Amino acid sequence: MKEFIKGDKKTLNAWAFYDWANSVYALVISSSIFPLFYGALFRIKGLNTASFFGIETPSESIISYVTAIGFLFVAFASPVLSGVADYLGNKKFFLKLFCTIGSLSCMALYFFDLESLALGLFFYTTALVGFWGSLVFYNSYLPDLAFPEQQDAISAKGYSLGYIGSVILLLINLAMLMKYEIFGFENELEAMRVSFLLVGIWWLGFSQITYRYLPDFRNDKKIERHIFFSGIKELKKVFHKLADYPALKRYLTAFFVYSMAVQTVMIIAAYFGEKEVLWESDEQRTSGLIISILLIQLIAVVGAILTSKISAKFGNVNTLIAINIFWILICIYAYTVQTPVQFYIAASFVGLVMGGIQSLSRSTYSKMLPENIDTTSLFSFYDVTEKIGIVIGMLMYGLVTQITGKVQNAILFLVIFFIVGVFLLFNLKKVTKI
Repeated sequence: MKEFIKGDKKTLNAWAFYDWANSVYALVISSSIFPLFYGALFRIKGLNTASFFGIETPSESIISYVTAIGFLFVAFASPVLSGVADYLGNKKFFLKLFCTIGSLSCMALYFFDLESLALGLFFYTTALVGFWGSLVFYNSYLPDLAFPEQQDAISAKGYSLGYIGSVILLLINLAMLMKYEIFGFENELEAMRVSFLLVGIWWLGFSQITYRYLPDFRNDKKIERHIFFSGIKELKKVFHKLADYPALKRYLTAFFVYSMAVQTVMIIAAYFGEKEVLWESDEQRTSGLIISILLIQLIAVVGAILTSKISAKFGNVNTLIAINIFWILICIYAYTVQTPVQFYIAASFVGLVMGGIQSLSRSTYSKMLPENIDTTSLFSFYDVTEKIGIVIGMLMYGLVTQITGKVQNAILFLVIFFIVGVFLLFNLKKVTKI
């Protein structure tokens, strides 16, 4: 094997190319085609509910609960496996493992149907775990491969490659859906099933380029019982250490609260559009939802740039307060959405603040980190905080929908998290000038 050289451009480009490989899951499975497929299965059967652990549950609540379970597993497994990987130096093995689990699970979604709903939801969950689990080890490679002055540029390159690759495959899938007869499919559902196969093949296939050049830092250490708890012990240390940094603790509390709502809205946007918007036809529903997802992706890039400029002028915390207030207005507006045009407007607004709040939240956290402290464990704590927030947000969304029988009520309920987030951010201003 070729000797590893830190900062080598070929290695860095291969690392960034994994974004091209795996981002198709986020766009096709998580955000667009699968939500369409899932809703269509229930609509064709004339059903709104299914049995979930013996209880008749709304379809949108089921997917919320299952998503929460997946993120809960990732939140607790990531620090454990990260501790193992750091000790044994075998993060490449875990990257391959989660990639394989995720990509094969995407292919298995081809067989998803309501007659074997539990099995289908299992593969949906393992695809989610594979994607988010692989990101833990993918991201952890960056400081090993790149010098600090290279990291921003190569990280941005990865993001760009991921966006381009996922959009290309989504457009191919859109053509398959809109012109399914030309591609030899009997109906849209068959085209959707094949799109899941393509996602898995794309993800697994292109990731081989990354594996070819990524170094393997495996050492000769043996597995010992204590290493399974080293990652969790590190997170516990960070939790207790936060008492010494009140500003950082206040910020993480605020982030935890408003992130519950932000991530929930982003995950359920397509399910909401598929179920609640009054589309004139199935063809309009398919094209309209995919167009809205692409609209969100494009506007999110613009939103992230605008947010960075606004924060440079008015400060990070002030900008986060303004964005959270904007999210409140979006949720209130979403409660009234019925027509496709109204949904496009809501999607545009979501895109405008989606990229901005994610990038600004992470950079604000980075600015607030004290010097001479282990940033790896602090960012691991940040990631776990975000995942647990998603779990709570998705559970609340599912419960409110199930209890009230209306998705719009769940969207409106999320306003509470944003209001509390604004209050906590105002409280943060008392101890920081960022």
